[in-house]
Amino acid sequence: MTDLLSQIAAPAFVLEEAKLKANLAKISAVQRAAEIDVILALKAFANWPMFPLVRQYLRGATASSLAEARLIFEEMGCKAHSYSPAYLPEEVEELLHYSSHITFNSLNQLHTYSKQAKAAGVSIGLRVNPEYSEVEIDLYNPASSTGRLGETLPNLLEGLPDEVEGLHFHTLCESSSYTLERTLAAFEQKFSRFFPQLRWVNFGGGHLITRADYDQDHLISVLRAFKLRYPHLQVIMEPGSAIAWETGFLLTRVLDIIENHGVKTAILDVSFTAHMPDTLEMPYRPKVRGATNAKADQPTYRLGGVSCLAGDYMTEYSFSEELKIGDYLILEDMIHYTMVKTTMFNGVKHPDIVLLREDGHAEVLRQFTYEDFRSRLG
Repeated sequence: MTDLLSQIAAPAFVLEEAKLKANLAKISAVQRAAEIDVILALKAFANWPMFPLVRQYLRGATASSLAEARLIFEEMGCKAHSYSPAYLPEEVEELLHYSSHITFNSLNQLHTYSKQAKAAGVSIGLRVNPEYSEVEIDLYNPASSTGRLGETLPNLLEGLPDEVEGLHFHTLCESSSYTLERTLAAFEQKFSRFFPQLRWVNFGGGHLITRADYDQDHLISVLRAFKLRYPHLQVIMEPGSAIAWETGFLLTRVLDIIENHGVKTAILDVSFTAHMPDTLEMPYRPKVRGATNAKADQPTYRLGGVSCLAGDYMTEYSFSEELKIGDYLILEDMIHYTMVKTTMFNGVKHPDIVLLREDGHAEVLRQFTYEDFRSRLG
């Protein structure tokens, strides 16, 4: 820690190069063994200085906006697989320039833009909803039968439009290969009637391939079996979290300690609502290096964010020793779904973005200034 602090100023998101490479190697091994295409979902990890490294292992990336598609094109050197619940009419022409595939969320969007996409030579897909999901948190469950993401089977009883070359579903969230297997059964049961006219299928994201307990061999067997059933189909997967899973941390320090009615709160130089919104939305409770869940016989603190939002805190953690003002804390696994969601709420200091090289050297990729805050607001 002492050596690290000599190179990095808190607060900082610290991405560990060696761990990112290890994740990419695992995913690439699945890609080769299953003979599929794995692409990076920018919505979970968009640290573009790492795109050249990602491109060595994966087959591209998926975008949910014009900005993401352009970033893929300019920094990864390839065209994007683009999908959005709805496209801005004034952006479609430029988006198609940066896209190799475009998936429409509805038949209405498809009918509106398919001629334009076909003229641009972009492969056309349609998102469908198999109405099957094992995601328990409603905020992250995209497969509600009355949801807005994708067409359900009753809307396709007259068949797929001729120009559709692919189907896309996304119903997983940090899920296992066994969940994918069950989801695929629902997808096939409802939509396999359309497979003969297709060139590709996209199984979306949420495949947590790099989690320690993930059964990669089972995933490979599931994918191989699907390809045996439908050998003409190109299979695409687009995990996001799996690429950056457990590849880095958020370095923070204690600014103050407040005690009210026996409850101690350590105020940090970061904000859960501004810098780690998933910890409040998901909810996802970050691990803190050297800390545990609350124990009655150890020093115990809430961790408070530096914004003025009343709920900007995490419930109690226990430490082996009393915390002091100026102490540094490390919040683990803070790379995926963090930097892509950060805000500058309250104008709080934005964490630096740091790459910890394999040789131990820390390289500051980005520091944020007052001008970054100001430029977002006018």
